[in-house]
Amino acid sequence: MKKKRQSIHKATSHLHNPITQTPIFTNSISQLTLFIFLSLSLTPLSLSSSSSSSLPKKPPPLPILPLPSAPQLQWQLGHMAMFLHFGPNTFTDSEWGTGHVDPSAFNPTKLNATQWVKVAKDSGFSRVILTAKHHDGFCLWPTEYTNYSVSSSPWRNGGGDVVGELAMAAREAGIGLGLYLSPWDRHEPFYGKTLEYNEFYMGQMTELLTRYGEIKEVWLDGAKGEGEKDMEYFFDSWFSLIHQLQPGAVIFSDAGPDTRWVGDEAGVAGSTCWSLFNRSDAKIGDTDYQYSSGGDPFGHDWVPAECDVSIRPGWFWHLSELPKSARTLLDLYYKSAGRNCLLLLNVPPNSSGLISSEDIQVLQEFSELRRSIFSHNLAINALINASCTRGGSSHSWFNPYNVVKEGIQSYWAPEVNQSNWILYLNLQEIVSFNILQVQEPIQMGQRVIEFHLEVLNEDGEWNEVINGTTIGYQRLLQFPTVKSQYLRFVIDKARADPLISYLGIYMDEFSILSNLSNTTSQAGINGSQVLHGHIESNHSQISAI
Repeated sequence: MKKKRQSIHKATSHLHNPITQTPIFTNSISQLTLFIFLSLSLTPLSLSSSSSSSLPKKPPPLPILPLPSAPQLQWQLGHMAMFLHFGPNTFTDSEWGTGHVDPSAFNPTKLNATQWVKVAKDSGFSRVILTAKHHDGFCLWPTEYTNYSVSSSPWRNGGGDVVGELAMAAREAGIGLGLYLSPWDRHEPFYGKTLEYNEFYMGQMTELLTRYGEIKEVWLDGAKGEGEKDMEYFFDSWFSLIHQLQPGAVIFSDAGPDTRWVGDEAGVAGSTCWSLFNRSDAKIGDTDYQYSSGGDPFGHDWVPAECDVSIRPGWFWHLSELPKSARTLLDLYYKSAGRNCLLLLNVPPNSSGLISSEDIQVLQEFSELRRSIFSHNLAINALINASCTRGGSSHSWFNPYNVVKEGIQSYWAPEVNQSNWILYLNLQEIVSFNILQVQEPIQMGQRVIEFHLEVLNEDGEWNEVINGTTIGYQRLLQFPTVKSQYLRFVIDKARADPLISYLGIYMDEFSILSNLSNTTSQAGINGSQVLHGHIESNHSQISAI
């Protein structure tokens, strides 16, 4: 049962002059004239009279609960992580190993963890997560609790430690390390005996969390094949142990406690995606996919979603498989990291112990696509004003120009008890664009429920280009290419006074927009409604995935 719902603010449709608070734009000609007059009168607040420096600082607005912990905040800022599925399955052309493959099968003669980490870092990933033990029970470190590990393999003459080598490489490169320890173990004889196996599992977890320095993420799930032994996992005990041994780590599972599964392995989040969640409404191994995908606007816990997907058809490397294209990865980026989630992309090392050259090529192209699109915010030099600003226009701490500053620590805040929440942008020239980026300062809570973007057309009329639900850490919306000099970003509904830390517009000339046309009013690409006025479709480059 859901708890008592919090009140929701809603912006009215009657728009006012952000300076005089009088009704504006009574006809198309006066709209354009007044907007130009208003834009020309705008100057960055940082250039205003020095008298503002003598005014007492207006305190920030109160955060709205729930809030992210410091590890959760760091996790979200990373926006992408690389999964490394590696083990006996890599050598046996399998996905779910039986747990009975001889350890001699594991022999990656060219294993180079430094290469894995370099590929991850060069491609923009903030951390790597290794399958230290997959469902087959084979351990990639020399555990003292079973002989089914690298110690019994010919690799490094039985003296190797994949986890140790990766930990050292990640530490030297300055990126985070995460570990996956599968609860399901098809090799361990204790599996199915509740007390004995939970002791065994926690013993292995303790090894991993005390031998290898700082661990940023511990990954576990409820995966188990049909017809397997019944097994009760002591999740609460596991979570307490992990937080005790690695207080800076986030724990991933179907139901948190720190990050949640988005509910699919396609790398796609819901178009509405809240970091708010009720852990009591979720169960590990019995996922409500719709609830996991969208989160809960009335949730009492902060549990943001993680979107896992593999660069190849399988999770482990297979000689017969090829990686997805860079454009496909870009599409997944929009639908995961662009929907308030972290993209966890699996890039499996091959049987030599290296990331394959074809995977590296795709990752390089993926990085170049993101760089070419997002390296320059087309609104960076815009003249910006707002319907109102916290503390008034004399205070610069919450002024609207904060929305073109990188990072989430600075933000625009409106005055309290307002019904209109609008940002006005004069780009100072006509600009073509088809991507909107918006960010909230999530350290203050997730607030925005609904929003939309409008452009002023050549007839002096405002056209709604795109609308969306939820922002969170980052929202990326695609739409057919539009041209305009004047923009209006409107927040329609929010859980509390909305705060915007970043607003960007970009031109993506690479993505497929064939499912968006001048005659289409709904666009599944964002899961949001696309309203078309005077819109120029982008036919400059259409390519197949």
